[in-house]
Parts: sequence; C-alpha cells; structure tokens
Amino acid sequence: MSSRQLLQRRAAPAAAVPEGAADIERPRRTRPRPSKRARQRRWLGLAFAAPALLVYGFVVLVPILQSVSYSFYSWDGVTTARFVGLSNYTAFFTDPELGQAMAHVLVLVLFFAGLPILLGLLSAALLGRGKMRGGGLYRWLLFLPQVLTSVVVAVIWKRIYGPDGPLNGALRAVGLGGLARNWLGDFTWALPSLGVIGTWTALGLCMVLFVAGVAAIPGELYEQARLDGATPIKEFLAITLPALRGQLAVALTLTVTGALRAFDLVWVTTQGGPGTSTTTPALLLYRKAFLNPDVGIAAAIGIVLAIICLLVALVVTRLSEENA
Repeated sequence: MSSRQLLQRRAAPAAAVPEGAADIERPRRTRPRPSKRARQRRWLGLAFAAPALLVYGFVVLVPILQSVSYSFYSWDGVTTARFVGLSNYTAFFTDPELGQAMAHVLVLVLFFAGLPILLGLLSAALLGRGKMRGGGLYRWLLFLPQVLTSVVVAVIWKRIYGPDGPLNGALRAVGLGGLARNWLGDFTWALPSLGVIGTWTALGLCMVLFVAGVAAIPGELYEQARLDGATPIKEFLAITLPALRGQLAVALTLTVTGALRAFDLVWVTTQGGPGTSTTTPALLLYRKAFLNPDVGIAAAIGIVLAIICLLVALVVTRLSEENA
C-alpha cells in the first residue's frame, strides 16, 4: 500500500457506530491511585482526630451501649441482675406514672417550644428590619437566660413564685391579692408556672436566631413588596417567614427536645411536686436510677427518650427540606 493510500485511509471518516456501542466498547477509566503525599495527609488527619474519637467513644458510645444492655435487666445496682427482656420497655408505655409524665411533657412543649417561637418571630418582625428605641436593651434582657445556668434561673424564679415573692407582692399592690398563691405548690398552677420559666429561658435563643435570619434577607425584596402595595403582615407571611425556614427548624428541634429532657428546672423548683403534678420522664429516670434504684427501667426510659428526640430532629429536618 502506497503512502498516498495510507494518508487517504487515515483521512477517511470513521464508519458510523451504532448508538450505545461506543459506551460498551469504551474502556473503563481507572481511578488514579492517591499519591504517597495524599495518603500521608489522610493518615495524619486520622491521627489528629483519633484522641477526640477515643474520648467520644468512651464518653458517649460506651455508655449508650451499656444503657441498652442494662435496659434488658432488672437490677438494683447491687444484687445480681435478672434478665427480663423487653419488660422494661413495655412498662414505659403501661406505667400510669410514666404516662402522666409524658402528658406533662406535652404541656411543657407548648411553653418550651410554641410560645418562645411565636414570641421570637414577633421580636424578629419588630427588631429585624429597622432600629427601635430600646431594642438593644430588649435583646439583652431576653438573651440573659442563655448566659445564666439553668440552676440559677430556677432559683430566681422559685423566689419570684414564693408566697412572699415579688409576683404575689405585685398582685397585692394592685388590689388582686385574691389571686396570690404559692404558685409552685398549687396542684393546678404548678405545671403552667414551670412552663413560664421554660418560655422565658428559650425565648432569647429563638429571638437571636430569627433576628439574625431576618437581617440576612435582602432589603430589595421588602422594597419590591411595598411597591406592590403589600402590608406589613403580608410582607411577613410572604418574605420573612419562608426565609426563616432553617432557623425555625433549628429552634423547633432544640426547644422540643429541651421539653422532653426537662430535669434541672423541675428538680430545683418542684422536684416533681406537689404530688406528681410536675413529674417528667427525665425526673422519673433520675429517681429510678439513684433514689429508688431500678437501673433497668431507668435505662429503658433513657433509651426511649433518646429515640424520641432523634425522631423529632429527623422529622423536623425532613419537613424543612421538603418545604424548601
């Protein structure tokens, strides 16, 4: 074959290849092996993370696994443990005391989550888009509970709710002495009074989240809405509320799980009383584990609460992603 024929053959167009044949015959690309330097960096990163992972494993993972194991036994912490299977978990759903505690949690969710989020949105609507006289002091007062420990907050409110506390003193001063009572010692008002403490505690966090979210919304959106004749309420519903979807998910997750795990405020203020009117699952867990030892049922309560908190977080996250 002459050189001219070779050139013509090379220049000739390739025969048409059926669709899909090229993909079948194309050789697979092999992933390049990481270089020695990249492997060294990977192992170096694992070496730096190893101490933290070990501490996390011993502090979190090992106790969780131990709790799961304990939850299948009846054990007072001293004598020999007796395997009872799922009895501790069935007791969680059949014990009247635990059922009453879960009903109390539903009431606390309203105070710990519902009211703080609504008031936080109102605060964001008032403070987020412009300057208001005294706005800085208002934010500082509402965020103050986030700086204080929960025990300090509980002690302060226990004094406020006392028979001779500032609340009853104010009621007597305005001629409403008939409404004065020992708020935390009243069977009817103890749980709502406890809930008000939770509202005051969580409001600062919700307000800061929502105000920060509103500040990140472009002002052009509000200007365009005003040009279209939108009222402040329509601006809030059409612009502000949809833009705060992420902050709402965070606030809802933290406040609802906080209500489910409520212990310190309850223990310092009422210890579950009067009677059992303010008991919570976390308080019953403490009693079962340390005061009247039944380690198995205490571990089962802890595991169920952890699962409920995880489900709440997953559901809120999924709903916020679907509506995005």
